[in-house]
Amino acid sequence: MSFTYGSDDKSGEQARFDAQKIAFAPIMFQAAKALRDLGILDYLMKNRRKGALLEDIARNLDLSEYGVKVLLEAGLSLEMVKVENDRWSLTKTGYFILNDELTRVNMDFTNDINYKGLFHLQESIKNGRPEGLKEFGKWNTIYEALSELPENVRKSWFAFDHYYSDDSFPEVMKYVFKDNPAKILDVGGNTGKFSIFCAKHNRDVRMTIVDLPGQVAEARRNIEKLGLEKRIDAIAVDLLDRSVALPKGYDVIWMSQFLDCFSQDEILSLLQRVYDALDENGSLFIMETYWDKQRFEASTYSLHATSLYFTAIANGNSQMYHSRDMEKLIERSGLYLDEVIEKVGVSHTLFKCKRKP
Repeated sequence: MSFTYGSDDKSGEQARFDAQKIAFAPIMFQAAKALRDLGILDYLMKNRRKGALLEDIARNLDLSEYGVKVLLEAGLSLEMVKVENDRWSLTKTGYFILNDELTRVNMDFTNDINYKGLFHLQESIKNGRPEGLKEFGKWNTIYEALSELPENVRKSWFAFDHYYSDDSFPEVMKYVFKDNPAKILDVGGNTGKFSIFCAKHNRDVRMTIVDLPGQVAEARRNIEKLGLEKRIDAIAVDLLDRSVALPKGYDVIWMSQFLDCFSQDEILSLLQRVYDALDENGSLFIMETYWDKQRFEASTYSLHATSLYFTAIANGNSQMYHSRDMEKLIERSGLYLDEVIEKVGVSHTLFKCKRKP
């Protein structure tokens, strides 16, 4: 079956205008961020009934009239503000830039993690390495670097990562615990949020986190703060080492926003190790955001952009995948798709996999 994505039915005038939006996108992004961070949008929000004069905005925010003027005029083209009778006010787009958590998380992730590093995108494409990561230091992947990155960068990275997963956890509990698993292996458990959520949800389950040393150390700190160390274990391993086997004896193996951090060849290796670790009654749950499974055009746009973060910053060889890519790898690994649950959380799809008979 063939699929067609995108269209080319816009007028030449509109296409050329859209091309200019792309040409100036980095500049206008910084203008939007400045309007947000300097308090201009917030001031307009507070004065939304009557609007605000430029000179009043400048005086109240202790900014020059020139600086406020150029930002507001950029805001007109960004459709974030409007002006009538010299009074400026917020548009719906400006409201979302100011107040929408999803938009804030994405903007901070773009600015703090990606902005400088994406200058090295072409280099990354040519070399197959995350060349933009050198803006932070000398590491092979961002996952090795997380525990050592500047605090503002870590904050933005984890806010981005957790925003897309946390709201999904309550929804998937009925699937994960359907067969009353006694032991769950949380592969790529990061700071321990899913394991902690499961331990609170079910007082009998035993959890084990598998991840890199830096993430495991942070997960252990979070687990100890809650007094859950007797029910949640953590194992530090490098899963890129294909000689590392996954521990056996677990009823469920869980992977959330994990496999998108690997190339297709690496994913196949991981799934083959899952096959070896599972018994005939065990289940693998994969929760991912597939760009072809999105309800909204904005979600697909965001995922395509996120793929380039993986290319230039994270590891140089992974992406946000099309669901068919993952289905093919599952089939090749010796597993099969037992159940597909769509529209989970913000943008996720949940795959339940079993060993082939």
